[in-house]
Amino acid sequence: MGDTTDELLSLAQRLAGDERPHPRETDALVSTGELVSAPLMAITLRGLGVPAVSLSGRQAGIRTDTTYGSARIARVNTDRITNELASGNVVVVAGFQGLTETDDTTTLGRGASDLTAVALAAALSAEVCEVYTDVDGIFTADPNLVPNARVLRHIGYDEMLEMASLGAKMNPRSIEVAAVNNVNLRIMSSFNPESEGSLISETPLEGEDMEINRPITAVTTDRHVGRIVLRGIDDRPGIAASIMTPLADAGVSVDVIVQNVSEEGSATLAFTVGSGDLANAAQLVREKSGVQSQEVVAEDGYAKVSIVGRGMVNAPGYAARMFKALSDADVNIEMITTSEIRITCIVKQADLAAAATALHDAFGLGDG
Repeated sequence: MGDTTDELLSLAQRLAGDERPHPRETDALVSTGELVSAPLMAITLRGLGVPAVSLSGRQAGIRTDTTYGSARIARVNTDRITNELASGNVVVVAGFQGLTETDDTTTLGRGASDLTAVALAAALSAEVCEVYTDVDGIFTADPNLVPNARVLRHIGYDEMLEMASLGAKMNPRSIEVAAVNNVNLRIMSSFNPESEGSLISETPLEGEDMEINRPITAVTTDRHVGRIVLRGIDDRPGIAASIMTPLADAGVSVDVIVQNVSEEGSATLAFTVGSGDLANAAQLVREKSGVQSQEVVAEDGYAKVSIVGRGMVNAPGYAARMFKALSDADVNIEMITTSEIRITCIVKQADLAAAATALHDAFGLGDG
């Protein structure tokens, strides 16, 4: 039933015509997908002889703010859930949704069923939150791109947060909530019961070295990246803010930003967005920013490849090794951005597999 949300959003847009569908009504609409899935799961369990009850986000006590489409959880009242558990029922909660203080339905953002699970685990003081998916755990790289990628037995919150924000199969907000509330997360396979999965926690597994023995944890990739370039803009205070403000107001997430200044006092500013936001972002820049430029170019077909690891914090040379590996693989770097535990390069989409494989090999991530 994974396509339900997309189908409902498409229907809403067709009915709204050229206008954006009303955010409140859109949330009320798309929340119905999990309101179908949860009762069907409870019915299935009952058919197997397991007492079960389904609850909506409202019935489960999930209260949020009023940011429709990406609401933030304010608190969880677990009274109904604990009462059902005490009665012997398995509780099936519809994810991805909550309720405002004025009793309006909200959704938590795409892929936010993980967030619901982690929030419930935190509120219930659960020993662990297990997330079942279609893979064996968190890999050192995308196995579809890097055949010798392996499952990580353990990963810290900070590294996982970087990986999730860079395209790994976890909602970044779910990792934030887990870290703040010290919820142990285990990523498991729905199809491979033999897999131990990956534990995401602050405490290393028993037997792991106290000191970091593998400074680079993983290579992450995202093949859906668009780039917008503004050439010939004024080099003066406030220009960047004028460009970014309408994007922020429209909920468009901007990632890598690079600005170059020419000798004549004009500048070129380039930044990346998700491919799905590219057309809208370019239109907002042209029509809403009020910034004069010689040219605004929107280009699709880019990708992100990153190395992530806590070992980079206190040791030099990782950027040089990364760039050398990409150079040896004949991969051109278009843009670069860094954090304390991550280096990200923007490359052509066609070069992504070669880039990921080269970095995975260069940092020995395929070794057991």
